[in-house]
Amino acid sequence: MKRKVAFVCVHNSCRSQMAEGWAKKLGSDVLEAYSAGTEKYPEVKPLAVQVMEEAGVDMSDHHPKLLSDIPAEVDILITMGCNVECPYVPCQHIEDWGLTDPSGGPIEDYRKTRDIIKEKVEDLIQRVKNNQI
Repeated sequence: MKRKVAFVCVHNSCRSQMAEGWAKKLGSDVLEAYSAGTEKYPEVKPLAVQVMEEAGVDMSDHHPKLLSDIPAEVDILITMGCNVECPYVPCQHIEDWGLTDPSGGPIEDYRKTRDIIKEKVEDLIQRVKNNQI
């Protein structure tokens, strides 16, 4: 049975979108992945889309979503490091990845964030497969 995972941050325009992209590409056998934000935002950051494309993950059809756009309850909630009060979503497991937002920085910052998120998603997938979550 797939576990529902939601990746949440403020705008759902960069980090949480990358995490959703990686989870769908690498963990579709065990995860049903969603991402959302707490505030409306017009688009996914173009540099986030670009660096994910470089790594073979197509996010061209992604758009920012709000918490109300995803399932009300999930199994796993991952917050990205909101630096504000992170939202509450009913779940069985919650963790905060404390990631720095690369928005406004150079493309190298986006690539670094992309690679960190990939490692964290791979670790999450292994923990789900090993019934550690």
